[in-house]
Amino acid sequence: MMRTSNCGQLNSRSVDREVTLVGWVDTRRDHGHLLFIDLRDRWGVTQVVFNSDHNAEVHRLAETLRTEFVVQVRGRVAKRPQGTDNKKIPTGEIEVIADSLDILNACPTPPFELGETSVNEELRLKYRFLDLRRKEMVEALTLRYRVSKIVRDYLDKKEFLEIETPYLTKSTPEGARDFLVPSRLNQGTFYALPQSPQLFKQLLMVAGYDRYFQLARCFRDEDLRSDRQPEHTQIDLEMSFVDEDDVMQLVEGMVADVAEKVLGLKLTRPFRTMDYDEAISRYGSDKPDLRFGLEIQDLSGLFRDSGFKVFDSVLDSGGKIRGLCFSVPAGQEFSRKTFDDLTEWIKNYGAKGLAWMKVQDGGQVESPIAKFFDAGRIARLIEMFQARPGDILFMVASTPAVSAAALGALRCHLAAHYGLIDQEKFEILWVKNFPLLDWDEESRRYVAMHHPFTSPRIEDLELLEKEPLKVKARAYDLVLNGTEIGGGSIRIHRQDVQERLFAVLGLTKEDAENKFGFLLKALTFGAPPHGGLAMGLDRFAAILLKRDSIREVIAFPKTQKGTCLMTEAPGEVSPLQLRELGITLKQ
Repeated sequence: MMRTSNCGQLNSRSVDREVTLVGWVDTRRDHGHLLFIDLRDRWGVTQVVFNSDHNAEVHRLAETLRTEFVVQVRGRVAKRPQGTDNKKIPTGEIEVIADSLDILNACPTPPFELGETSVNEELRLKYRFLDLRRKEMVEALTLRYRVSKIVRDYLDKKEFLEIETPYLTKSTPEGARDFLVPSRLNQGTFYALPQSPQLFKQLLMVAGYDRYFQLARCFRDEDLRSDRQPEHTQIDLEMSFVDEDDVMQLVEGMVADVAEKVLGLKLTRPFRTMDYDEAISRYGSDKPDLRFGLEIQDLSGLFRDSGFKVFDSVLDSGGKIRGLCFSVPAGQEFSRKTFDDLTEWIKNYGAKGLAWMKVQDGGQVESPIAKFFDAGRIARLIEMFQARPGDILFMVASTPAVSAAALGALRCHLAAHYGLIDQEKFEILWVKNFPLLDWDEESRRYVAMHHPFTSPRIEDLELLEKEPLKVKARAYDLVLNGTEIGGGSIRIHRQDVQERLFAVLGLTKEDAENKFGFLLKALTFGAPPHGGLAMGLDRFAAILLKRDSIREVIAFPKTQKGTCLMTEAPGEVSPLQLRELGITLKQ
């Protein structure tokens, strides 16, 4: 080995040892006859001293060192002079007095300083091989590995088998778009990269493996955002002969194990649970952030027959009026322009407008719409929210879905903008009893809320064809600080039930056979009851590290446009490659 110790290992017990270190020059400080460098590797930094009185030749060579040079240093560990120690780092009590220096490789001036925190993200991604040297990135990938290791050990103790499933499979688009891979051997046909191992893990249950898991790579051709990547990693697991509580209990143990070993945090178990309907009603989201209040209330009954045409027309058409109360933090201003900006902003969530009332002394309100309501109705509104002078009441009148989603987004926006979120909190909960199906207005058909292999509640089966939107799913999502980090369900294990659901989703028998014939066949060969969960490793790691984007916990991520700035992927391919695949590109 080219070293005897790493750069984060030496301490006061190492004094007088002869050591060899290798790494990168992190910083350089020239004090004339004394030249100091901080030598950095993955484990930390060690201060190295080049003293011209001790070794003039080595000192002259050290004067040529620049940031990010790769070097090997041999020398003796010494205690730092009194008053110069650095208690912020493990090696802060010692330094290495250099006896020899080998420059293993030089480095041009980097395009950005590795210690700089405000570097443009595009520049960081273009030079990701440099960005990965930063302390923050080393910490992120180290924690990600630790989470993976803890998960593997936990599931191993629970008698799970880690089994790989194919990357080249059949296209069965039911969620996001598939990434397609043309076949050279069977020209005109395509593989698809898996959006998840869903069907294969169900087949493993049919095969009798009982407990499967995989840190699975998943590929989805969808619009990207901070918590999405075209390729990401799931902690994927499936179990036979279980119900919802069995899966949830096992996952709670896994998450609690990670939280304690990574953060030293003991989570209260069992985790709290919330019905989907309650989450939508109180928080406007099926992934509620419980680190702050701003709960939503249904004001439809209060404003019915109020005489205000906008509200009356929404209620008459089956819509809802929902509202929340916001207390402006001390020292913050809320101008008329702020109201106007929020009114425009909330239109992004389908709302046509945002009504507001600012509570004043004596039960009065300031609002453009106050004149449309009698004093008694306004007094009851203030009482419902227990509002105080200075508080602002926001209201959205729209369809039930839009009024909930718009106010759910507003509560999160206000909390983030005005610093109401306790970043030290770790609020985790299960959301259960989702609807099995949703209605897609654009395609004029029912679609699966999770995926089409989720089991309906047994007691709701009789409603499947008659009133599909009333059927609840045996599904459960794990939500952490307002982000869904995992979702799962008990699966359909009977062919007849699966065929019924496919029919409700608008799949003909021919379509179902063409897309999912292998699954339907497998379900007839003694398929056991089974269920599982897929948990986003990237999202989980990002939240543990308090990072805003999963790009910060992935070694080589893509941009929001799905490109790799470092390798310049995706890129063009040669005409020869296209001919071999039987593909012609249109201009």
